[in-house]
Amino acid sequence: MKKVAIIAIAFLAFACKKQEEKPTENQSEVKETVSEGMPAQEQTPEQLGEVLFNGKGTCASCHKLDTKLIGPSFHDIAKIYKEKNGNIITFLKGDSEAIVDPSQYALMQPNIVLTKTMTDEELKGLEAYIYSSLK
Repeated sequence: MKKVAIIAIAFLAFACKKQEEKPTENQSEVKETVSEGMPAQEQTPEQLGEVLFNGKGTCASCHKLDTKLIGPSFHDIAKIYKEKNGNIITFLKGDSEAIVDPSQYALMQPNIVLTKTMTDEELKGLEAYIYSSLK
């Protein structure tokens, strides 16, 4: 009985590992776009923002498009920035205060260090992707 249980656990662990390695359809498209060397000029700002959101930007670890995770949802961020006529890019450059949830700003600090290194084009892409959640 112990051998069967051990084999079953090993099989499940292996199967789960294999599933984790398979990219989702969306991840495949993003990887193809990036791996094909598609210049950023051929991507829409929204597409570039999505790539950054799921990769280099590490945004997906704290934000979801329409659900609060650790940080506010992109939908809430876009809505509040639009209502208050805020500038998302200025915030991501570290040049303005948080207006969505200032109490969470300390958690965002490590990512502000990262977003400060992004190009204007990358920041515009993230902004476009954030605002796309209002569609």
